[in-house]
Amino acid sequence: MTLVRMIARPMLASTFVVHGVRAIRNPDPLVPSAKSVTDQLVPTAKRIAPPAIADRIPEDPRTLVRINGAVQVVGGIALATGVGRRWGALALAASVLPTTYAGHAFWQESDAEARGSQKVHFLKNVSIFGGLLLAAVDTEGKPGLAWRASHSAEHTRAATRRVTRSARREAKIAARTARQEAKLAKLFARQEARLAAKAAKPARITRGTKRDAKRAGKAAKALGSSATHAAKPVLAKAGIGN
Repeated sequence: MTLVRMIARPMLASTFVVHGVRAIRNPDPLVPSAKSVTDQLVPTAKRIAPPAIADRIPEDPRTLVRINGAVQVVGGIALATGVGRRWGALALAASVLPTTYAGHAFWQESDAEARGSQKVHFLKNVSIFGGLLLAAVDTEGKPGLAWRASHSAEHTRAATRRVTRSARREAKIAARTARQEAKLAKLFARQEARLAAKAAKPARITRGTKRDAKRAGKAAKALGSSATHAAKPVLAKAGIGN
């Protein structure tokens, strides 16, 4: 808490604490002016509020003046001490509205001097109401609830965009890798087929060579036997052989 806030808050709350204590102790001087307001607000409040709450709303102007005084005392102490200051300022701002309308209705005055005096008090309360609103939204430099909510939503959207971009990038990389692997698999399969074909050629040549060798051997045997058979008569005439 800065020094300015430490001084300004009790100053702003002082008038509410004093008038609130006075209203609690002696509400009678305020009852006539408050009655015109309570006669209008109480039926409306009972009509809007849930039945369980509507039955507990008092109709006696004297009681309502004291309740308003108690709100001013509690809200003033909260604003002055800083404990629940924002809620205290908001409660004080809410209490100013009926008080201003009931006590300083300058438009109802017929005397010019009285109208001018009530108008000054009315505008003074309007100024105090504005100050209370500023105190209610004062976060002392810290992020407010609205900013944190919007920042959290923006952070969530940014994180979602990052995740989406990352997923798309990974999907593209996976697709590219799959295409490259498919190409490599095809090349590998072709290379294996070529190597298998080259390895199979010598085997076919060897089998053909053996087959040709067998055929040549058989032909040589056949020629040998034919030559021997043809030479037998010649050898017999020459007295060679058996």
